[in-house]
This record gives sequence, C-alpha cells and structure tokens, in this order.
Amino acid sequence: MKLIKLTAISAAVLASTAALAAEPVIVVDNNAAVAYEAEPVAVAYEAEPAAYAYNADAGVVRNTTGAVLGGTKTLFQTAINPASVSAEVGTLGYGANIGWSINDKTELQAGWAGGDVADLFGGDFDANDVNYDVDSDFSNPYLGVQVRPMANWFTVGAGIIVPDNDFDVTANSEGGTYKINDVSYNADDVGTLQGTMEHRNKLAPYATIGFRPNITNNFGLFGEIGAAYMGKTDATVNATDPENVVRVSNGVTDIPSGLTAGDVANLAEQELEDKDWLEWLPIVKVGATYRF
Repeated sequence: MKLIKLTAISAAVLASTAALAAEPVIVVDNNAAVAYEAEPVAVAYEAEPAAYAYNADAGVVRNTTGAVLGGTKTLFQTAINPASVSAEVGTLGYGANIGWSINDKTELQAGWAGGDVADLFGGDFDANDVNYDVDSDFSNPYLGVQVRPMANWFTVGAGIIVPDNDFDVTANSEGGTYKINDVSYNADDVGTLQGTMEHRNKLAPYATIGFRPNITNNFGLFGEIGAAYMGKTDATVNATDPENVVRVSNGVTDIPSGLTAGDVANLAEQELEDKDWLEWLPIVKVGATYRF
C-alpha cells in the first residue's frame, strides 16, 4: 500500500514540474524522505504549414547610386568615344563633324562648316536688274541625326544649324547706270553701292538625303543634298557720297531725279531684302569618314 501511495504522489509531482525535470524530486511520507531522479520530459510540437514565405527584400528601397553612376559612366564613355569623324566641303562651307552611333541605323552628329564659300554660289547674284558681287564669311555649327532607314548606304538626315553667316555685296553698274525699280540712275552720280546681308533665323532647320558607302571597314565616303531654311534677309547698303544729287537716264539724256545717292542706296537695300537671297539655303556636300 505504501508503495502505491508513493507512486501516485511521484507521478503528480513529476507532471507538475516538467520544466524542472532535470532536478531531483524529494518525496516525504511518514517522516521518511525518499529522493527520486526525474527523467527529462520531451515535448513534441507539431509545426503548422507556413502559408506565407517571408521575403527579406520585400518593401526594401535599395541604394540606386551604383546604378545611376553606372548609367552616367556609360553615357560619359559614349560621349568621349565617338564612332566616327568626317571631313566635308559644300555649300555650308568647309568643315568636319563627329558622329556617335545610337544603334546600327542611327547616328548623332555634331559639326561645324564655314569660311568664304561665295564662289560655290557663282560669286555673284542678281537682285532684279542689279548684279552684286559677293564675299561671304560663313559659320554654321550644327547638330543632327543621320538615319539609314533600309540599313544600307542610303541616308536621311535632319537637324538644326546655328547660322552666323555674313555677306558683303558690291553693286555692279551696267551701261553706266544702276537700274532699280525700272529706273536707271547715273552710276557716276551714285558712286559705289556697297552693303552687307545676313539672314534673320538664329536657328535654321535642315533636311537632307544622301549616300554613305563604306570603302573599307574603317573608311567611307558620303554625299548629301537638301536645304536649310535661313529665313528672311536683312540688308544694309551705303553709297560713296550719300548727299550727292543723282540724275536719271531716259535712254537719251540724263535729267535730275530729285533723289540723292543715299536715297538710291535705300532703294537698292529694299530690293535686296525683297530678294531674300538664299532664304532656302541649298545644301550640297561631299566628304570622307573614318570609323573607329
């Protein structure tokens, strides 16, 4: 009976002290102390299936400095490593350009052309009945795009020119007269008529078509034709002696006109502006390209 009691008491104590299972348990019965060594109790937990897999990266804003710097570095390397350089001559002047390949069909170009190219336009022109000799000083920086729409030698170009072109003009008399607005003014009375012209556009859009065959892997040639819209013309014309009274010729004799040489210069100036010479500047150029 004593053994049964001790067993029941021990079981109750062991169940209530599972966390202290490693410590000895002392049971006192009728002044008799008995020590029992408790066995460790193993508790099994059954894990529930996880319905959501935790993603440590979810909602985290990453530091994009590296990506931005990497993209900037790539852009910088592209800018300082052009795909081609070209030399050109044409109606815009003598010059050169640098090209950057955007893809296998598109190239961005930045260039400049200028100088005295009046001889390319014949060196003179007519404004109504007055012939003018021309000296020019061209400066035409430009930015454009060349596209090979069929991925061959045929090209289409477009862009913007920033023109700074000056023309010096000198009127040539014919038969001893300057014929302006159908009136023949005595050239001796008028003296020399000289002036300048420039176009009004500060930005001139242009378009071209052309060809760019490759001769070798590195060398190629090109030619382009097109036009740039330079805008209206501003002109200034001066006479040698603007206060001198001018006679007009009726084909038989000279009669007073009531105008001075300065007045005749103003009439010539108006004709030049009405002429709008090279308002649409033809673009014709050829050149050679070296590709890296």
